[in-house]
Amino acid sequence: MIVVVAGATRGTGRGIAVALGAVGATVYCAARSTRAGRSEMDRPETIEETAELVTAAGGTGIPVRTDFLQPEQVAELAGRVERDHGRLDVLVNDVWGADHLWEWDTPVWKHDLDKGLRLLRLAIDTHLISARHLFPLLVADEGGLVVEVTDGTRAYNETHYRENVYYDLAKWSVNRLAFAWSTELRPYGGTAVVVTPGFLRSEAMLEHYGVTEDTWREATMQSDHQRAWMVSETPAYLGRGVAALAQDPDKARWSGRSLESGELADAYGVTDVDGSRPQVWRYITEVLDKGGDAGWEAYR
Repeated sequence: MIVVVAGATRGTGRGIAVALGAVGATVYCAARSTRAGRSEMDRPETIEETAELVTAAGGTGIPVRTDFLQPEQVAELAGRVERDHGRLDVLVNDVWGADHLWEWDTPVWKHDLDKGLRLLRLAIDTHLISARHLFPLLVADEGGLVVEVTDGTRAYNETHYRENVYYDLAKWSVNRLAFAWSTELRPYGGTAVVVTPGFLRSEAMLEHYGVTEDTWREATMQSDHQRAWMVSETPAYLGRGVAALAQDPDKARWSGRSLESGELADAYGVTDVDGSRPQVWRYITEVLDKGGDAGWEAYR
């Protein structure tokens, strides 16, 4: 299996890359942060580390520094994959890198315009540029898979305003991109889905709450967030679901769908690293949105 993970540095992108490595894939780990220099997010994680984790898991990890806002760099990545393998089986569009650009609960007239527009470029333009240059390899053979990554299920994002207009538009647009790709790839035997993790215990989130993966239950926050945090998950959880999906000979049945980590876990029998199957989106909609304050244990 030949894979490109666009946005493989950390979080969900890294989790998916490593899980695909665990099933033997060759994974091109593409993003901006390298040991030679960080992206504007200024985080310590690098694509070299991700590639090493892919290889350690049993695959072949290949780090390729790529700015997905630069079409010529994405074209170079596509050219390298074509020279090496002549095809692409899976494209994961997980480019984001905009955490520092948006403000919670800030109306459009108060939000920094330049930051908001930069966020949209990072969240949407990158995925379009990736598709433009990598889809020709994906349709070289039938059975190609595109995985768009967002925050929130389609049903949830359709009925909830997500923090501010820029974040809301970015996360909704990725849902629509997956639907568009499913339509464009169908004549070529391709499949496209959009996936979302739940409350993710990413490197940045653990750092933000001052905990580690070993001590994550000790984090403290506002009551609703606290309860949802107890149904949180590691990046490996969605990664394992995506890896199972990629190996499914009948994956086309999912095409155009919005899938969350818990749904993939149930469908394919995978678990998080601790053996659990967190269902945070169900917990949010079935309990928190209805004013409930207990019962999170049943969703873990």
